[in-house]
Amino acid sequence: MRTHLGVAILIMTALCAEATRAQSNATATDIDAYLQPYVRSGNFAGDVLVEKAGKVVFEKAYGLADRERQISNTPATRFHIASMSMQFTAAAVLRLVDRGAIKLDDHVGDIVPGLPGADKITVRHLLTERSGLPDINALPDYNQILQHHQTPESLVAQIKGQPLLFEPGTKFLHEEHSAYNVLALIVEKKTNLPFAAAVERLVFRPAGLSESGVDDDSEAHALYVASGYEPEGTFGLKPATSIYWSGKSGNASVFTTASDEARWVAASFQGHLLSAASRDAILDTSQKVGYGWFKSENPRFSETAYYMNGRAPGFASFVLYLPRARMTVVVLSNIYSSATTTIGYDVAALSLGLPYEPFRFRDPAPTPAELKTCAGHFQFGADFYQPNAQVALIASDRELSLRWPTGELSPLIPVSPDDFVDRSYWEDVVVKRDSSGKPSALVYDRFEGKSTGPK
Repeated sequence: MRTHLGVAILIMTALCAEATRAQSNATATDIDAYLQPYVRSGNFAGDVLVEKAGKVVFEKAYGLADRERQISNTPATRFHIASMSMQFTAAAVLRLVDRGAIKLDDHVGDIVPGLPGADKITVRHLLTERSGLPDINALPDYNQILQHHQTPESLVAQIKGQPLLFEPGTKFLHEEHSAYNVLALIVEKKTNLPFAAAVERLVFRPAGLSESGVDDDSEAHALYVASGYEPEGTFGLKPATSIYWSGKSGNASVFTTASDEARWVAASFQGHLLSAASRDAILDTSQKVGYGWFKSENPRFSETAYYMNGRAPGFASFVLYLPRARMTVVVLSNIYSSATTTIGYDVAALSLGLPYEPFRFRDPAPTPAELKTCAGHFQFGADFYQPNAQVALIASDRELSLRWPTGELSPLIPVSPDDFVDRSYWEDVVVKRDSSGKPSALVYDRFEGKSTGPK
């Protein structure tokens, strides 16, 4: 009887293992099929990784790391991760806090004198992006700043003498790039090391992140990093504008691989790199932004989601951590497109058996005559991304573009006759028509602008 029972158990175990493998393979096949339209339309090239309960259940690289030399992306390819870099700057500061070299409630003026409001701003305010500092990215000459080698000190000098935007600690207004420039300078002052070397010693090496680094414009840090590209027209790509990544020290200068980023998530939330108090500060959801993470209840996953995304010239990134599902999703791309965020959420949903909406672009493309019927000008309200903006839909040959008040053009990817996706910001765009078939309104994301005529 025991022999028969033992055989039955072995058979059942084998069948269950086969079922698990089949489910895993089915999920991997589904994820790959989901990603293909993004790859074919030129909106994603990079690496996608899904980890559950500490095990990688999906990882695949797509597209080219270097289009000029036809070098493919692989899981070993390193990508600039833009604003996701804030996680590592925050961790370096928290490591110094754990060592007693600095306190979260220390005033910035005691470390970096001369900043606006330095006697009111604390290290905690910087980490939670509630400092009120003027934003370096909003300076009129910011693009010129990126065309020269910088240091944290030279970046911080750019905002000295300017007034605060609001009283420190009172609110989160927007991503505070300047706050993380200041944090990078604090790390340098407290370690007596250049920022790149300090983060290597405080974070990358202890966490075992051998493929990660802070780009300080040195040749060594440029090895094996993908080249960056940006959209050109509806489906084309071109090399992104070259920048000095030191111009983003502290807020967007890190490069890494998908596997290193997943390892980093585990070290941050489950490991012993940080003290319990520092880890609790990251996990705290009483403030929705802080320490390089957004933190909020996500009804799609029925749990708290920790996530971050980033875009910088030629690159886009997204990371999602769901503690109850024990899942990490990493999406790194060397194409400047916000599609990475949509991809990350959908891949997580797909992996958990939840609903998701695949991306399908219109093929064959609409004719020039069809696109011409969409052209017009539209007035949005004060609550729009650019308050009271008048935008225009412009049809040119086989492409439709949205022109912003600044003159910037966003190519629109056709999905159906009146439905499009803004390729630059990856938002849904819908043309509404009146009874005669003329455009009456333009829906952009959740906002609606009224037609003001063809002009």
